[in-house]
Amino acid sequence: MDNNNDKMHVVFDLGGVVFRLDKSIAIRRFKEVGVTRVEEFLDDYAQKGIFGDLEAGKLTAEQYRDELSRIVGKPLTMEQLEYAWTGYAAELYQRNFDALLHLRQEGFPIALLSNTNPFMMRWARSNAFDGNGHGLDYYFDRLYLSYEMRMMKPAPEIFEAMIEGEGTDPGNILFIDDSARNCEAAAALGIRTLNPDNGGDWRHDVYSLLGID
Repeated sequence: MDNNNDKMHVVFDLGGVVFRLDKSIAIRRFKEVGVTRVEEFLDDYAQKGIFGDLEAGKLTAEQYRDELSRIVGKPLTMEQLEYAWTGYAAELYQRNFDALLHLRQEGFPIALLSNTNPFMMRWARSNAFDGNGHGLDYYFDRLYLSYEMRMMKPAPEIFEAMIEGEGTDPGNILFIDDSARNCEAAAALGIRTLNPDNGGDWRHDVYSLLGID
């Protein structure tokens, strides 16, 4: 068991919670680089086709680039695809970064559980991410990333792997995700959940659940 077992473990989703999601920006950017039928693949919470295979770890970034280049009939670069994918991150909030640091200072173990891909993570784990020279690893103790784990929310297996990684009981975990379906899957395993709106200010609810100011 974790040495911080008396403290609630707080596990955040990325898109919609740490930053506001806007699928329309990603769609526009994919079309800019030549992916004209991108609506067939993109979703708010779980991608389809080779986009889903990328986030499920079934395709590497290079395999995905090659296959998408073949589909659109022209070579696409890694930089173009990172530009397109990061369109999802419509708005980042300093309040959220401050809150993550506050929770860590209060002694709460903080983790991320995200359906994501190498293109998003290349940006999110870089010093360009927060505008202050820090990537995700500065704010989180652990990152549970779908493409690395080769499983995706809302499958029970990814939550079970996260519980094992946190080394505590499910009831000692607070999971925050803007997808009701993902929260329902987590709650079915005994995890406590919070389901804020996309881009909503979750700080008061989180602090209240954890008993802090």
